[in-house]
Amino acid sequence: MAITKPIKNYITALKSEFDSLHKGKESLLVMIDEVEAPESVYNSNAIENSTLTLKETEKILLDMGVSRDVSVREVYEAKNLARVITYMRSKVQETEISTEIILFLHQMLIGGINDEIAGRFRKPGEYVRVGTHIAPSPELVEKMINEIITKYTSDLSDYFLDKIAKFHLEFETIHPFCDGNGRIGRILICFQLQRLGFPMIIIRDRDKKEYYKSFDKYKEQKNTKQMEKVVSLALTESLHKRITYLKSEKVITLSAFTKNNNLSASAITNAARRQNIPAFREKGVWKISENFIYNPGKKSNA
Repeated sequence: MAITKPIKNYITALKSEFDSLHKGKESLLVMIDEVEAPESVYNSNAIENSTLTLKETEKILLDMGVSRDVSVREVYEAKNLARVITYMRSKVQETEISTEIILFLHQMLIGGINDEIAGRFRKPGEYVRVGTHIAPSPELVEKMINEIITKYTSDLSDYFLDKIAKFHLEFETIHPFCDGNGRIGRILICFQLQRLGFPMIIIRDRDKKEYYKSFDKYKEQKNTKQMEKVVSLALTESLHKRITYLKSEKVITLSAFTKNNNLSASAITNAARRQNIPAFREKGVWKISENFIYNPGKKSNA
């Protein structure tokens, strides 16, 4: 699955429905974003091998104690990333993506964890690698970041998800910071989407294998299709969730929906993963509108 014309048309239809439904219900969307924030923080940090569970992340963000000793660093990582998400969401319409905003978000993310590297690109002598990939020399970083920003902001012809996926692949290939590259990169995807009027997305730790595979394909073949798939599925799921709530429909678990309608659990779960039905995850549990009518073989508009 790359971003084919039918998928583009489906996302366009969902966006149109989302736009028509949320008028006068902006407070509900804010509430969904706020409730979703711990999931965003947990998943992005988990991709970077944080040991915090979702429940622990929720408690930390509520300034509650957790039942085991966790590192101070992991507490800061959770709280700082939540601050970045909140700030980005409130300020996103004020500025286009730029070097300055990227550095500012990094300062918020790493500040208090490692102030020596917070809010700046790698200096001469600071080399990093991800697996077998050695990132470009520090002396090239700022120029390369400016180039991908210029390419992104000046390209008015390519499909927006193609551009966002390519930007993310290039940003992570450059790996401009000593630490925090993945989390900032995923924040920037949300920044770019919200600039276009779309909701935030969550790239989930459970989907990490597919996410990492996209970097391998880009490194080896300059192929962006895998990342396009990851981002488009996450965006479709985010739209499905918000449209369901904006319609004031009763939300039930996908397992309950399957049981109520005498359906195959594996078939319905696969349809959810492929976003062929308007299902979405909350705290890792698949859910759907109780009113949805399943029609096998047809991709349903939420």
